[in-house]
Amino acid sequence: MATTADFKNGLCLEYNHDLFTIVEFQHVKPGKGPAFVRTKLKSLTTGKVIENTFTAGHKVTTARIERRPHQYLYRDDLGFHFMDSSTFEQVALQEDIISNPGLIKEGQEVDILFHAEEEKVIGCELPPFVEMEITYTEPGIKGDTATNATKPATVETDATVQVPLFINQGDKIKIDTRTNSYVERVKS
Repeated sequence: MATTADFKNGLCLEYNHDLFTIVEFQHVKPGKGPAFVRTKLKSLTTGKVIENTFTAGHKVTTARIERRPHQYLYRDDLGFHFMDSSTFEQVALQEDIISNPGLIKEGQEVDILFHAEEEKVIGCELPPFVEMEITYTEPGIKGDTATNATKPATVETDATVQVPLFINQGDKIKIDTRTNSYVERVKS
């Protein structure tokens, strides 16, 4: 159990029969009336963000969430298969649990989130940035760097990313997995 005084960003708590993490919070002490805490909570199961207000001193039940490193092995009709890096146990996950599954490539390290008390998989997070090679895009034209125009490009996992016009087939790029967007071209 924790109180509103223990709130911090990233704290996981059980609320309304669901698991939430605190994205943002603010202690408010109005001139009249009791103090309260205004929060933004993100559901770990659905990903939705809700706003909620707790009175100061309100007790909440905290949840222990563990991040365990796993390596992506392969995909088949049962889902995406991962191997625990320390115990070599394998786990299969459905696509809806994985954040941005189109950017996972074989051998990549990911973090799988477990609810520690129930040993239940909650989610799977990719590293913030991945490097991919462009397998197909329309060719760039010299002098196309003056504007911020973009074009679609297919990467090695068959995902499509919007890239600047000067990117060509065979280039390696860095992609932000949280937003599925181009960051920079990787120098070889």
